[in-house]
Amino acid sequence: MTKLEDHLEGVINIFHQYSARVGHFDTLSKGELKQLITRELANSIKNTKDKATIDQIFQDLDADKDGQVSFNEFVVLVCKVLKTAHEDIHKEVCALCSFHARGPQLDRTSLVLF
Repeated sequence: MTKLEDHLEGVINIFHQYSARVGHFDTLSKGELKQLITRELANSIKNTKDKATIDQIFQDLDADKDGQVSFNEFVVLVCKVLKTAHEDIHKEVCALCSFHARGPQLDRTSLVLF
């Protein structure tokens, strides 16, 4: 598998590590989602220990309002976290570029993001 395919499979595996605990094996209950977020996304989502934050995330993800978060609904969270991380990387790079623009010029071709 390619690196990206391996990471995608990792997202699926993380989902199933939590979804298989209670109720239907392929959906997340609110408790399972809370555990997944607090253990796996603690550095990406603020206030993960705040019940109101978890409740809001759960309500936002549960598009069909069945009281469970399916994998398709979970992917929405993954996309939002990924998009935010991408934007944060650009903010960090832009801050670095503007810092260097005041001093010695930064050779942007040598800037490595990953």
